[in-house]
Amino acid sequence: MADFQAILDEEFEVLESIFPDELEKLGPTQVRIRVEPEEEVTGHPLCAALVVSYPPTYPDVIPDLALEETDVGELRDGEADAVVAQLNGVAEESLGMAMTFTLATAAREALSALIVARQVREKEEDDARTRAYEEAEAAKTKGTPVTRESYEKWRTAFLAELAARRTKDEEERVRSLPAKEREEVKRKIARPSGRQLFETSKVSATSDEALYEDGEAVDMSKYTREERDRARWGSEDEGRVKLDESDSE
Repeated sequence: MADFQAILDEEFEVLESIFPDELEKLGPTQVRIRVEPEEEVTGHPLCAALVVSYPPTYPDVIPDLALEETDVGELRDGEADAVVAQLNGVAEESLGMAMTFTLATAAREALSALIVARQVREKEEDDARTRAYEEAEAAKTKGTPVTRESYEKWRTAFLAELAARRTKDEEERVRSLPAKEREEVKRKIARPSGRQLFETSKVSATSDEALYEDGEAVDMSKYTREERDRARWGSEDEGRVKLDESDSE
């Protein structure tokens, strides 16, 4: 026991010279050392306390280690256990000799690696959020592939909507006119269009092609236009002769 305490006292004396402000003796066999990452990282402040409890058979056995939070930064879930596991591995390699300084140095390195891991994880999360946002925006603008059927359906609906809107606009325009101008517009609308007149003339032109000869219908489509005109003029001359004879009687 005397040799164990002498070994500890000698180690504590060395530790106090190395960590004058960081070391705190909690008892004859327990110390707390404040450790910080090797390099400060902006946006990731972190400081922890390494608590070392020495068993009577130290340094031939690994001391009990714990990592506690301080007033700077927070240890996230599982981080303290991960650091302690690394330190236990370092202690295993240092059995048989004073190892507290080595453990404190390893703790600083572990905190630095922990912050790097945080940065990598945060970047991955940011990238995942960015991809999700970009995919969502792309889905909004991608729409449905256009086919001939979908285009025709859209075109029919669009033209119908356009015609309805024009009709509505025209009705509103007419309603805003003075009464006299409204009547004039109505007359123009009721007046047959050139196309309607053309269609009517076609019907009239073909209506006399079925003439009657001796009480039977004659298909005038078999004759040329000149022959049909001569036949029509002959009928008119015959009618005038009969009229003159009746007048002379």
